[in-house]
Amino acid sequence: MSKLRILYAATEIDPFLQTTKVAEMLRRLPASMQEMGCEIRIFVPRFGIINERKNRLHEVVRLSGINIAVGDDEKPLVIKVASIPTAKLQVYFIDNEDYFHRKSALVDKNDKFYADNDERAIFFCKGVLETVKKLGWSPNIVHCSDWMTGLIPLYLKTTYKKDPVFKDAKSVFSIYNNEFADKFEGNILEKAKMLDIDDAMLASLKTADFSGFIKMGMEYADTVVRSDEDFSDNMNGMFTEYALHHRLSQVATDENLHSSYLALYNELAN
Repeated sequence: MSKLRILYAATEIDPFLQTTKVAEMLRRLPASMQEMGCEIRIFVPRFGIINERKNRLHEVVRLSGINIAVGDDEKPLVIKVASIPTAKLQVYFIDNEDYFHRKSALVDKNDKFYADNDERAIFFCKGVLETVKKLGWSPNIVHCSDWMTGLIPLYLKTTYKKDPVFKDAKSVFSIYNNEFADKFEGNILEKAKMLDIDDAMLASLKTADFSGFIKMGMEYADTVVRSDEDFSDNMNGMFTEYALHHRLSQVATDENLHSSYLALYNELAN
């Protein structure tokens, strides 16, 4: 078999931004997979808190310029890249002036949740897939981490199902204890829709909250992995219910973590 191609999509990655365990995992796991012979692509949002000059981000003009629909609005997608200094890894940043040019990630200076965080997540999910399509790079595995990536497994099973770039892709959804109580505003189902998606497929999103995005990822991913953190009773209940009908994968939490992930990827891809 040719090199295993793994696409990583996540909310953050060290050293560009690190507020949760996601950033550390995204720094280490792709690097290890690359060392094991896999081909890697990494996508994260270009939150305004990321210093472009310090981190040497630069725009990739040939990949930018696509318009991404979020409900009735269309917003231009800008793609930027930077390299991780201590690894031979390149990171793609999904950017848009309206959504990401703020000096913080998910809350404003008064710790108030941004009302359009759902739109930012939807833009990110759609932007990742459109950019990979433009790259013409076909992943075997699409590993989505954290709530912001929760719609990617759905889009892979619907809108992009027959696309040559994604037709063989299998998805992994990793869940972290980054729960928040805030609600999203507006008609989230209309914002999230794409070709071949109806309201019934988006039913879990009706709660317009963190759980909605998590449930979407769990429902449509080929397998789900939970981090080794303590979760709320609400989240633990979701895991228990999910495990009754779907696959909840276990990966090692010790020095075998990376080889455990590689075995999971190979199993899904074959």
